Formats: sequence, C-alpha cells, structure tokens
Amino acid sequence: MSSVPPRSSVPPSRPWDVHRLPSAVGRSFLITGGNAGIGYFVAEQLAGTGALVVLGSRDREKAAAAMASIRSRVPGARLRAIPLDLADLASVRTVADGLGLDRLDAVVHNAGVALDDPPRRTTKDGHELMFGVNHLGHVALTRALAPVLSAAPAARIVTVGSFAARSERLDPDDLQSGRDYRPGRAYGRSKLAQMSFAFELDRRLRAAGSTVLSVVAHPGGALDSLTPPRAGVHVASRGTRLRGLPAGLLLQGKDRGAWPIVRAVLDPYVQGGQLWGPRAFGLRGTPRLEPARAHMTDPAVAGRLWDASCDGAGVELHLGLL
Repeated sequence: MSSVPPRSSVPPSRPWDVHRLPSAVGRSFLITGGNAGIGYFVAEQLAGTGALVVLGSRDREKAAAAMASIRSRVPGARLRAIPLDLADLASVRTVADGLGLDRLDAVVHNAGVALDDPPRRTTKDGHELMFGVNHLGHVALTRALAPVLSAAPAARIVTVGSFAARSERLDPDDLQSGRDYRPGRAYGRSKLAQMSFAFELDRRLRAAGSTVLSVVAHPGGALDSLTPPRAGVHVASRGTRLRGLPAGLLLQGKDRGAWPIVRAVLDPYVQGGQLWGPRAFGLRGTPRLEPARAHMTDPAVAGRLWDASCDGAGVELHLGLL
C-alpha cells in the first residue's frame, strides 16, 4: 500500500524547510543531466536524504566530477552514474537495462539544450535539437522506465519546466520549428511541450488508476553568476559573481533553483498535475504551488502533442505499464 496521503488532503501551504529535507533512505532517484547546472544541485540535495541518486549523463568524466563534488559535501552519499544521451533515442530506450534497479521512486526530467544562434540543428534521429533532447528524449525515457517506476509504491515523474514557456504557444502543425526557426522561441516551445505533456500524462495516469504521479516544477530565474562554486562542476570568476549581484534582487542561483524540483520529488503531500516554482513572482525564493496557465493545460493541444510526441519518440506509452 502507498503511504502517500490522498490527493485532497493536507493543503500545499504546509511548512517546508529547504534546509531540513525528510529522509528518503531506501528510495532511488534518477536525475537526467545530474552532472551540471540545476540537475547537479537537485542531485546534491537529494543525496543528503540518504537516497540512492543516479546521475544520467552523456559525459562519464563530468559525471565522475559531479559525484566527487557531492561526496565532498555529503559524506556517505549513495551515488551512481549511467550513460544517457537524450539525442539518441535508440540508446534511451535501453537505459533501464543499465539502471540495474528493481524499482525507481522518481525520475527528474531535467537535462536540456538551449541554443542561442541559428542555424537549426537536429538530433541523430533528425528531430530539431532542442525539441528532440528536451522533450522527445524524455518521452522515450518515460516509456523505458515504466516497469521500474510502476514497481515503486508511489513513483513520481518530475518534469523541469521553464519560465520561458509562459510566453510561448505550441503550434501543433510545426512542433519542431521547421518554419521561421528562432532559437529562443524554439527553446521556450520545447519547454512548453515538456510541461504540457507532463500535465496530460498525469490526467491519463489518474484516469488509468495509476499510483505514479506526474508533477511539473521550474527553477525560476536561476543564473550561473549567482550560483555557489562546486569544484570540478561550476566555478565563476570573482568578476562574474560581482556583476551578478544586482540580479540577486530578482533572481537566484541554481542551488536555490533546485528547491521546487526537490520538493516535487520528496514532499509526501505533492499531488500529480501540480506546478511548483519559486515563491517570489515565480523567479526566486522557497518553493510554492502555483497555478498552471491555461495554454499549458489545454487538453485539445495536449492531445495532439501526445500523439506527435509518442510518434516522434518512437514509443507507445501504454499507461497500464505505469
């Protein structure tokens, strides 16, 4: 039986201490892109709970450096790394084989690509790079992990969204920006696709009577210049840090940007279909529940996105598996 309270129970305003996280001994979590940025700090914070934390990374050396950094701050941290290239769908579909776990309590869909300049680039499978990595790769990963997620008593699929998705809209007829490619817009749309798919996933999981939850969280405005250094992972020059100080009035570092994501993984009162973000204007601060915007949860758009995503990822996402 699951120990997670009913969806309608304790209100989301209950106290949550980002510096005193609940124990997660005996549980296991996978973070995609756990070797850098937001993903690194999610891994570091979850490692302090006693859970087994698995870092999915394309680069073995970077994953090793991240684990060394975490162990220097969290003595006795239980860590592993697995190769994961979300731009290669064939390799994603076999990732569960290398995981070596009977069950997985949560996966954090965090890894992503953000391009600043043209030209439009594609993955090995021919998909627009940001849509392919940020979204389709995680769709394929969800299918690959379905058996181990369903084996946990109340697993969570936590999708890391972005503030950038607020101002974008999906074009179901041009999801991969084949027309009028603009990198910033393509990135925002890829994150919106992730979020819209995650909300639709939870609706379908609930309809199927699944105990797996799909939750969305975003880091707000998280800058490298406001992020504390981590040996072998992140080092910002003194000048960069000083130049970033004024931005600290509105934004925050990636360590704090990890807070809503960590809560989405750990808080027993988090419910499926929720959106968690920073408290102050959605940009900085401790995590809070926030309303999802209508364009993120539109069921008609999400239905078309679902079909296109499963087709693009080359999977059939049977919710009976979850």
